[in-house]
Amino acid sequence: QVQLIESGGGLVQAGGSLRLSCAASGRTFSNYHMGWFRQAPGKEREFVAVITWNGIGTYYADFVKGRFTISRDSAKNSAYLQINSLKPEDTAVYYCTAARRLTSNYNSWSEYDYWGQGTQVTVSS
Repeated sequence: QVQLIESGGGLVQAGGSLRLSCAASGRTFSNYHMGWFRQAPGKEREFVAVITWNGIGTYYADFVKGRFTISRDSAKNSAYLQINSLKPEDTAVYYCTAARRLTSNYNSWSEYDYWGQGTQVTVSS
């Protein structure tokens, strides 16, 4: 089992920045690919970004457009999502997730084995 706990969400004005953190415990963190999804009210959960187990590969959703950066620190068993130039449409619950295997279907929630409880990000205009 892997336990994931997100933090860093909050209320921020449009144009601002946030850094979301995901603390992992349980099985060896470095064995897992780490991802972020988000879910806005009334919408389906959507892929945001994923980083490979060794931190070398990163993949992003098209809507990110250079505003988001995913990273990880194996020494701290943590993953991060830096979000810049926030927009009201970024308002959502952001979920941290972990996958033992990563395929070309990495943007599908079904690829991921463990999920956190989520952290709310609200962007005011």
